[in-house]
Amino acid sequence: MASLVSRNANRLRHLQRCFHSPARLASPSPQLPGRSPPPLHSIEPLGRGVRNLKMCQRYCYLSTSAAAANAGNSDPKTGTEAHSSGEGKSEDSGQSSEAGKPVRGGPVSWISFLFLVATGAGLIFYYDREKKRHIEEINNSSKAVKEGPSAGKAAIGGPFSLVNDEGQCVTEKSFLGKWTLIYFGFTHCPDICPDELLKLAAAVDKIKEKAGIEIAPVFISVDPERDTVEQVHEYVKEFHPNLIGLTGTPDEIKKVARSYRVYYMKTDEEDSDYLVDHSIVMYLMGPDMNFVKFFGKNNDVNTLTDGIVSEIKRYKK
Repeated sequence: MASLVSRNANRLRHLQRCFHSPARLASPSPQLPGRSPPPLHSIEPLGRGVRNLKMCQRYCYLSTSAAAANAGNSDPKTGTEAHSSGEGKSEDSGQSSEAGKPVRGGPVSWISFLFLVATGAGLIFYYDREKKRHIEEINNSSKAVKEGPSAGKAAIGGPFSLVNDEGQCVTEKSFLGKWTLIYFGFTHCPDICPDELLKLAAAVDKIKEKAGIEIAPVFISVDPERDTVEQVHEYVKEFHPNLIGLTGTPDEIKKVARSYRVYYMKTDEEDSDYLVDHSIVMYLMGPDMNFVKFFGKNNDVNTLTDGIVSEIKRYKK
C-alpha cells in the first residue's frame, strides 16, 4: 500500500514537471519491467493532463505561426521608429520638392533697385518739365493780356442815337475814323465833372502836341430832364472848343449808358435842385468805335496822356 501511494506521488510530480516543461511530455517515461500498470482511477488525471498539454501545444503553435507571419510582413523597426522614419521620409520628400523649386532672392534685388531709381528720376524730370511749362504758359498769357487790347472790348460800347449841342442827330457812326474820348456827367455837377472835363481837355491838347494825334472829346449827359441842347452847348464850350456835348430823351440816355456799362442815379432832393450819382470813367474808343481802354479818376493829366498815346501806338502795330 505504501509503495502504491509512493508510485502515485511520483507520477503526479512527473505530470507537474511535464506541465512546466512540455518538451518532456513528448517522450513518455518508460515503464519499469515487472511492474503492472496503474489502476484506471489513477490514470484519469493523466489523460486530462495530456489533453491540457495538447491544448497548450496547439496554442503555442498558433502563437508562433502568427508571430512568424507578422515578422515576415512587417518591417523589423518598431512603431516609434517607423513613425519617426515616416516623418523623416515626409521631411525628405518636402526637402526634395522644395529643392525642385527655384530659390527666391531677397526682397529687393539690384535690378528692382535700379528700376526704382530710374522711375523716381523719370518722375522728377517729368514734374520739373511740367512745372516749367506751366510757368511759361502763365507768363505768356500774362504778356498777351498786357500787350493786347483791354479785356471787355466787345462788352463796352454799341450803337446809339443822340442829339449834339448844335441840335443835330448823331450816332456812333458819326465818329468813325477818329480816336474818341467819352465822358458821362451832367451840367449841374458841382465839382467832379468840371475837374474831369478840365483834365480831359488838357490831355487832348497835350496828346496833339506830343504825338500829333487828333482826339475827339465827347461829353454825354446823364441828366436828360435838365440838360437841354442849349444847356449842354453853353456848358461844354467852357472847357474846350472841340468838346462835343450829347443829350437825348431818358430812354436814349438809358440805352447808351447801358451799352457803356455806366451807372447813374438821381438822388432824392426837393424841387429841381438834385444831384446825379454816376460813374467817373473816361472811355477811349478806336477809329472803328470799338472799346480800347478806360481811365479812372485816379489818373492825372500826364498819366492820362501817356496812357492814351501808348494805347494808340499799340493799336497801330
